[in-house]
Amino acid sequence: MTNNQNLFEKSRIHIPGGVNSPVRAFGSVGGSPLFFKKGKGAHVWDEDGKCYVDYVGSWGPMILGHAHPEVIRAVCETAELGLSFGAPTRLELEMADLLCELLPSMDQVRLVSSGTEATMSAIRLARGYTGRSAIVKFEGCYHGHADSLLVKAGSGALTFGNPSSAGVPPETAQHTLVLDYNDAGKLEETFDKLGEKIAAVIIEPVAGNMNLVAPKQAFLETLRNCCTKYGSVLIFDEVMTGFRVGLASAQGLYGIRPDLTTLGKVIGGGMPVGAFGGKKEIMQSLAPLGPVYQAGTLSGNPVAMAAGLATLKLLQAPGFFEKLSEKTRILTEGLASIAKDAGIAFSAQSVGGMFGLYFRETPPESYAEVMQCDKEAFNRFFHFMLDEGIYFAPSAFEAGFVSIAHEEAEMEKTLSAARKYFSKA
Repeated sequence: MTNNQNLFEKSRIHIPGGVNSPVRAFGSVGGSPLFFKKGKGAHVWDEDGKCYVDYVGSWGPMILGHAHPEVIRAVCETAELGLSFGAPTRLELEMADLLCELLPSMDQVRLVSSGTEATMSAIRLARGYTGRSAIVKFEGCYHGHADSLLVKAGSGALTFGNPSSAGVPPETAQHTLVLDYNDAGKLEETFDKLGEKIAAVIIEPVAGNMNLVAPKQAFLETLRNCCTKYGSVLIFDEVMTGFRVGLASAQGLYGIRPDLTTLGKVIGGGMPVGAFGGKKEIMQSLAPLGPVYQAGTLSGNPVAMAAGLATLKLLQAPGFFEKLSEKTRILTEGLASIAKDAGIAFSAQSVGGMFGLYFRETPPESYAEVMQCDKEAFNRFFHFMLDEGIYFAPSAFEAGFVSIAHEEAEMEKTLSAARKYFSKA
């Protein structure tokens, strides 16, 4: 038994399923999960000492690569002054100022401790601000595990949703309407019939939790227009895409100005963090100024702020995102070309430093098309690549991530392993 397997067996005694977040269990791909003990640059090492090229990057935050010296230095210097105060610090102010500077849609921002907390709070704020109850989300988009967001589509196009998790009351799900991603026509139809009841629409502007699905520009523009027409709050969930696909995030990339934005991952530089912010008139509905309550003991934690500020500073270097996007494009185009030469039904695409791999002829545009991918083919590919020292997300339904630390050697190792796989598939 390997060290990884031994640790997994022991973990299952006191941790449900042996993991603290479900996808880590390798339930989708089979086998035992890896336990990591070290990361540096584009690489991670497991408890058996094996080194991998990492395309998970802690699910997005490690955009600079693991253990970047400037981020580690900022964390250590801040930690020496104290880990938490439960009171305001200068670093919170610096982070708020920087986020509002980089995202013009943000007049004010509230710092929290996780992406789930950010989206949950943004929904509550939108409901409190509008005085409405209904929200719209899109099939395949994940916004954290708050009750009103763990909802799947109902039986009809304009019926409210059903719980997608045990423990979510049906009466909670009945306030959430689930539509198809990238379907502008259905979106307009929904608003024409129910617009005056809709408090908010929440969306991943680039979907990353059903694998990567890029938005159609017309779909996002329709979404913005519908929310404006009916006074609904447009929430961009940029927990994943925020400062991942560009310095102005997805809203800058596609030229759409949301009313509220949720953030996480990159803004913590690997530390637990979240944020939500937007228009001043909406944000001032929050306590202590307004009637919408939200609080958190560790919100704006100074160590997390230090890591995030150091990361965001480095992302502002000239050409950073052009270089990151090019690295990601080289990976996806290389993999797609190799598979095509081998006659394998496979496609890939990227947006900024995010990418998707699909065992189907063309990249999907909706949840239904994602479900058409050959999941078993992905699982075989995943395990082969893992054996070759390439760590992709352990699920056919998750986006991947490239860091600025990925260089030509890592790309060539990845493409070389893929050539071996597709030549035998």
